[in-house]
Amino acid sequence: MLPARNTSSRVALLATAFLLLPFAGCDSKSKATPENFTAGLNAHFADHPDCLFGNPPHFPYETSDPAMTKQLNALVDEQLLTVGQERDLHVSRYTTTDAGARIDSFTPPAPANGFPETQVAYHYTMQDVPVWAKSDAMRLAFPTLALNTSGTASDKATLAGTMAGWQVPD
Repeated sequence: MLPARNTSSRVALLATAFLLLPFAGCDSKSKATPENFTAGLNAHFADHPDCLFGNPPHFPYETSDPAMTKQLNALVDEQLLTVGQERDLHVSRYTTTDAGARIDSFTPPAPANGFPETQVAYHYTMQDVPVWAKSDAMRLAFPTLALNTSGTASDKATLAGTMAGWQVPD
């Protein structure tokens, strides 16, 4: 028979375990969903802006800057963003459409390197592309640049599930 002290310690430990049980696995950031994969990719590209905005916007995004409005309106024309007016603030508010935030497919998460990993296929659009990169001479000389700036580019990435959400491993 266990002493009373150990019994109360075990009861307290079990009570703590039962209190924590509802929180186990409830972190929506760690679920294998297209939305969480998109968040993981966006976080990666925010830290690794390969020919994207110098300071990438996070959507929804509000601006009154005419140059930025012109660029974002081009994405509205391609049905990647929607725009609304915040009349009181005199800004345009941009949000992504389903096509603009699309994850095409992903593999079922499977353990690898100590974390669940998935392969994600997605489409992307480069923004704030300099004028010189859009010239016919540059597109002919650099076919990869032409594809990346075409508005129809796609890629694949490996994402690892962590407690903080899905991330592209470095």
